[in-house]
Amino acid sequence: MEKELIINSTPTEVEIALLENSKLVELHNQKTNDNFTVGDIFLGRIKRLMPGLNAAFVDIGHPKDAFLHYTDLGPKLKSLLKYTNGAISGGINTHTLDNFKMESDIIKTGKVDHVLKKKQPILVQVLKEPISTKGPRLSCELTLPGRYIVLTPFSNVVAVSKKIANAEERKRLHLLVESIRPKNFGVIVRTAAEGKKVADLHEEIITIMKNWEDIFTQLHKAKPPLKLLSELDKTSSILRDVLTDSFNRIVINDKQLYQNIRSYMESIAPEQVKIVNHHRSNRPIFDAYGITKQIKASFGKTATMPSGAYLVIEHTEAMHVIDVNSGHKMSSNNQEEAVMRVNLEAAEEIARQLRLRDIGGIIIIDFIDMRKSEQRKELIKAMRKFMKKDRAQHTILPLSKFGLMQITRQRVRPEVNINTAEVCPTCNGTGKINATLLVIDELERDLNFIAQSRPKSKIKLQVHPFIEAYLKKGWPSLQMKWYMKYYKWMRVQSNNDFHLTQYQFYDENDDEIRLN
Repeated sequence: MEKELIINSTPTEVEIALLENSKLVELHNQKTNDNFTVGDIFLGRIKRLMPGLNAAFVDIGHPKDAFLHYTDLGPKLKSLLKYTNGAISGGINTHTLDNFKMESDIIKTGKVDHVLKKKQPILVQVLKEPISTKGPRLSCELTLPGRYIVLTPFSNVVAVSKKIANAEERKRLHLLVESIRPKNFGVIVRTAAEGKKVADLHEEIITIMKNWEDIFTQLHKAKPPLKLLSELDKTSSILRDVLTDSFNRIVINDKQLYQNIRSYMESIAPEQVKIVNHHRSNRPIFDAYGITKQIKASFGKTATMPSGAYLVIEHTEAMHVIDVNSGHKMSSNNQEEAVMRVNLEAAEEIARQLRLRDIGGIIIIDFIDMRKSEQRKELIKAMRKFMKKDRAQHTILPLSKFGLMQITRQRVRPEVNINTAEVCPTCNGTGKINATLLVIDELERDLNFIAQSRPKSKIKLQVHPFIEAYLKKGWPSLQMKWYMKYYKWMRVQSNNDFHLTQYQFYDENDDEIRLN
């Protein structure tokens, strides 16, 4: 699989597109003034306790107080509070936990007002960014991530990623990490550590421990709220989390960012520096790699698939609802096979849409009804396969008796929502049409359908004069290419009364071919 990371940098924001086999699967956007990122560590102050919710609201400098639930305090809360108070007062004089006496665990079913006090300083980490009207969500179970491992203070647990399937490799990594981990620090071994030597892991532990030392130094006589450790900018954190040997290319349009990423790559993966390229063309980078067109086609309420089937994606306060429609072009002698084909195509597109829009929470999917239980099982299996590449935690439930599939997906950031509609050229902004960029794709889809359903018919196409010129320009023109592809010559005529995206097919008797 070809993997590419295309980075578009402007003075106000950085847009990052992840392509798999030239298909857009993830889109990230970071404004230069963003202050709250998942993974940032703060010294906060307990603003108020809410026994009814079994939670606390914490001041970390955000306009809305951050939410800290009892279940996110972690069993080692007493040790964390003891270390925080000691570091602030000067009672603890080293960042290492070698001689630190751990406190007893808090109970899982306890009450928040039994373990926390109002105005108490507390070390917290951002678990979810502010979404809609909600402030950030916090956790006291701190994690310090690297490319190969994640350190967890006040813990002694060593865990190896489940994605490392080889039992011997898992055992090797477990023993290796156990021998080099700092005392009272737990370690989570990431998938990227597979096959790595002890020197690579030890070097990363030293780097992460320097970050922990920085936190300790800043805590001395600190007054909350205070940011102690900032997560890497989104570009670097994505590189750290998704970069594998399967990446073929990273392209950046900004020279300064290009040099920064090269330097970062030299530190984490020197053997892959050669895949980093600087985009020097005057053409916008997202246009050059076809990303703008894919964004136009993929966002909005409706997402159309190559077969002509389409998804309708609706958002409510409580959940997302996705409806699968076959469209008007589903023609097959075997209705069951046709339905299955559309559902499988929809499942793949839904998996892509969830990643692309970063849709989280509860997702309900209404697939086209299937009567056979084998087909239902096959659809579930396919959905799990398509979702395997998704880094967000998710759960997929089997189809209900009403034919609905339920998915829960981890939500840590606001959903990516891009308005792809363009101002209508025929009514000067009083209405909207679908993106003009897609009119040729829609034309070809309809031509393909007509070629299959009316193999012997002669076809005439009426379009706006601009579209006619576009179809006939150059050699071979699009008109000629379609003739060679579908073995059907299509006469193209202009119609000055049509607006830019309007078109109509006619048969040999000049009767309109209705596609709806």
